[in-house]
Amino acid sequence: MFNSFSPADACKLLANGAQLVDVRSAAEFSRGALPDAINLPLQGIMNAANIIDKDKEIVLYCVSGARSATAKNYLVQMGFDKVHDLGSFKNYTCE
Repeated sequence: MFNSFSPADACKLLANGAQLVDVRSAAEFSRGALPDAINLPLQGIMNAANIIDKDKEIVLYCVSGARSATAKNYLVQMGFDKVHDLGSFKNYTCE
């Protein structure tokens, strides 16, 4: 599937205060995460309103992009409208 959201787009949003959300498991997150990332495991996505700010831009990532794509769909269904999927953490290019 074509993703028009680029790593450069992510960096711009993050530089302007977007939330970087890691949807991997807590165990994966504890072994290393991107700078300033918030951990919201996909299996706990229903708690999103308690963890992330609905009014701010959100940039999601995981290992391959599968969980972040699923998380984006769930969040949009829950009423979050500023959700972007970076896909894999390997797409992160911000300095």
